[in-house]
Amino acid sequence: MRDGGGVPPDRRALARGRAIDVLPTYNERENLPRIVPRILEQRPNLDILVVDDSSPDGTGELADQLSRDNPRVHVLHRQGKQGLGVAYLEGFRWALAHDYALVLQMDADFSHDPVHIPQFLAAAEAYDVVVGSRYVHGRVRVVNWPVGRLLLSYFGTVYARVITGLPVTDATSGFKCWHRHVLESIRLDAVESNGYAFQIETSFRAWKRGFTIGEIPIVFVERDTGQSKMSKKIVREAVWKVWKLRLLDLTGRLR
Repeated sequence: MRDGGGVPPDRRALARGRAIDVLPTYNERENLPRIVPRILEQRPNLDILVVDDSSPDGTGELADQLSRDNPRVHVLHRQGKQGLGVAYLEGFRWALAHDYALVLQMDADFSHDPVHIPQFLAAAEAYDVVVGSRYVHGRVRVVNWPVGRLLLSYFGTVYARVITGLPVTDATSGFKCWHRHVLESIRLDAVESNGYAFQIETSFRAWKRGFTIGEIPIVFVERDTGQSKMSKKIVREAVWKVWKLRLLDLTGRLR
């Protein structure tokens, strides 16, 4: 563990260990049976944890069936729609309790293509946290977004980077890979954000504890089925949360 002056772990060895992909779902019945096999085929020792928020379309029940058919698929049911950030936090805790060396996170709607997973696992041999970036190397890799949504995303991540100093070109990316020692160190119980700000906050906390963050290029494709979870509330949270994180850091109160 890097935080506290300890000896850095052997990332290369850990990156070849057991990995799990945390997959939050809410009304993803059409996408789940398509994306699960695509994820599992990327590596033999990669499992999936579906974290379902009591989807009214039966996604949770379908996830249970997929789990019965394949022991590499696990399911965590939550009561009601509690938000993406909370779903990831519960998924991270589950993964840590079950001794996974690497924890991936991604969307279940194919906006994050499973084909990138081997790139994440390879980069995890060199970095503590790997972020899949839509904007790294000066290129925009987004498909089927209206111009307004693209500008909001791009300048939103620039805004977050300027305020916090976080050295990541795509601060709001939800496609990531974490070493377990990072998640153990950043105090998941202190994370408050729930939307886009969750992605900023977790990366910021990892960076401030001295962990290395690497970025790999990904192509982001807008979902072709189902409904986007984007809302004005999520945007507002991200706008003020970056200032809170910066203030907590400046005053030495970032737990």
